[in-house]
Amino acid sequence: MSTQYDADVIVIGSGAIGSNLAYELLKHGKSVIIIESGKWIPRWKIVENFRSSPRKNNYNDPYPDQPWAPTSYRPGYIENTGNFQFYPGMLRLVGGTTWHWAAFTWRLLPNDMKIKTLYGVGRDWPISYEDIEPYYVRAEYNLGVAGSDIEDQSGQNRNQPFPPRSKPYPVPPEAETYYYQRIKARLGANGYHLIHEPNARPTQYWDGRPPCSGNNNCMPVCPIGAMYSGDVHARKVKNLGGEIIEDATAYKLEKGEGGKIVAVHYRSSKGEEHQLTGRYFVVACNGLETPKLLLISDVANSSDQVGRNLMDHTGIGLQFIADEPLWPGRGPVEQGGVFNRRDGDFRSQHAAMKHSLTNIVPNRPVTKYLLSKGIVGPELDRQIRYMSARWVDISTMLEVLPNPTNRIQPSSTRKDALGIPTMTIHYDIEDYIRRAAEVAKSDYAQFVKIMGGTVIENNTGFQNRDHLMGTVLMGDNAKNSVVNHEGRCWDHPNLFLASTGVIPACNVVNPTLTGIAVAIRSADIIAREV
Repeated sequence: MSTQYDADVIVIGSGAIGSNLAYELLKHGKSVIIIESGKWIPRWKIVENFRSSPRKNNYNDPYPDQPWAPTSYRPGYIENTGNFQFYPGMLRLVGGTTWHWAAFTWRLLPNDMKIKTLYGVGRDWPISYEDIEPYYVRAEYNLGVAGSDIEDQSGQNRNQPFPPRSKPYPVPPEAETYYYQRIKARLGANGYHLIHEPNARPTQYWDGRPPCSGNNNCMPVCPIGAMYSGDVHARKVKNLGGEIIEDATAYKLEKGEGGKIVAVHYRSSKGEEHQLTGRYFVVACNGLETPKLLLISDVANSSDQVGRNLMDHTGIGLQFIADEPLWPGRGPVEQGGVFNRRDGDFRSQHAAMKHSLTNIVPNRPVTKYLLSKGIVGPELDRQIRYMSARWVDISTMLEVLPNPTNRIQPSSTRKDALGIPTMTIHYDIEDYIRRAAEVAKSDYAQFVKIMGGTVIENNTGFQNRDHLMGTVLMGDNAKNSVVNHEGRCWDHPNLFLASTGVIPACNVVNPTLTGIAVAIRSADIIAREV
């Protein structure tokens, strides 16, 4: 490492994407410093926080929410101006939000990457599925993904596995729960294709992590560390000689000659000012904090697309009681879903969708519902037992198209404890999604009929899904995108963005694995140049 720089590469953000990228760079022999606004919290402390919290349905609650490093739920941190209240559950600590994700690790389909060409809507990726496939493999092996190698994940009921794979999943899938078996059997007999959810919960010892023991506590925290979280690779970064600076909130990227970034400036919780220099810089914050940093730094925005095109898998849901005991709440919080409408020509008219079978222990929502009906005493106990055994919870994700008016901006009137602007979000639900929601409701009616169900909560108002995409999107033209196919900012040759925010077409599957795969690809490119 030259004494001219603090490190070859400075990475801003220690979540799963940033830490995987840093780890790959260290394996290439590069020096790396990660800065993180939050602290490194041990797992036991998070588990204890959850046990003592009365707000069990708030998955941010067990985690630090500091004035200088707020979670997305901190009152006043996000101001909404659109017709939808956009409040994703994002965290700020070493390891990032994957501390409380459900660990679903889907690949995109080849068609998902050319939706404009095929269906006339949205945007195409500037790379193909074939370009990213080897990096999906590396990401899956980094995370220890358990998945089925025999299913057609498109939901089109092909007689062969799809999408194409060059290498099997690292570990086999977990056994099907009774809940999943029964719903799969009954819905499957009526033409619905239920597909296993690949997930970063290994079924055997993997890279120092124990196999999943079915605690059903993936959200807000895996108590035994079986489920992958970003701290796994943050620890690997430390073990390979990388440095992680906690309590370091970036507030400015400094530009130099030739459009290069020459320094990142950050503040500690005490207001102390620091800066770091590097040959290359990577912003690896989430899909809201990444564009916010670029905008307050006045960088990377010659296209005026930074912060625009915000996409989530905005969805709807349904809860009902089936006509037989299914015993949900055993094993992972979700094991599979209905994928008939993941891909097809209909995408030219309305959003694709994924119906997930949520498998969280239902006692809390069941009890809340019964108390609202005035049921108490021995009858309350009886009804809890009866309904909890038969509870079915459907959570639907809908495909969202990039819209420049759906955006995040730094607040012009409000600042956090460090004097850094908070954020304003404008997010409207468009007709493309509304039309799909009506199709989803027709599926719901069939699910209830097939399962002999009684609807408890027709939860079909639009909901957050915590999947942030599009705000620093990738493209093949500097005039209408923020980064090129490498993840490199068009405006700054030594600035890369490693975030799900680079995803230009959101499809219907969880974006983290794709974000990590793209970041590993960027790491290889950076390593060749540094």
